[in-house]
Amino acid sequence: MPHPNYASPRETLEAALLELGRRGVDLLRLSPWYRTEPVPKADQPWYFNVVAEIDTKRPADEVLLALHAIEDIFGRVRTVRNAPRLIDLDLLDFRGEIAPPRPGKATLPHPRMAERAFVLRPLADLAPDWRHPVTGTPIRELLAALPPEQVVHPG
Repeated sequence: MPHPNYASPRETLEAALLELGRRGVDLLRLSPWYRTEPVPKADQPWYFNVVAEIDTKRPADEVLLALHAIEDIFGRVRTVRNAPRLIDLDLLDFRGEIAPPRPGKATLPHPRMAERAFVLRPLADLAPDWRHPVTGTPIRELLAALPPEQVVHPG
């Protein structure tokens, strides 16, 4: 969503990505940008989405803490699930690790990523040979299985 200190949602995300480097997380590559409807559909503005490939010596749980700290810096307020938000940074996959849900820890891979075009489309651009770590399903099959009403536009 638009942020009070930046001209656009995309500029907000670009500033947040720069913050990663200050926290021991190096940005290697970015997917193309996309604009997407909220999921589930709601009376909210469309979002900007991008997937980043990173490099770090930090473990997944520390990377997740860094992402949450950056969200806090940029004014993220956690209310109810799927509420409008200024910024949302997720850890999708981390070296193919699998980690079940645990309070305050990274769940890997992200539990709902395979159901969301706004995640899979940019991920497929960045990593066309990626496979879901749990199921082994290729990303192109995950994309083909998505409902057609999930709208994703180049952004």
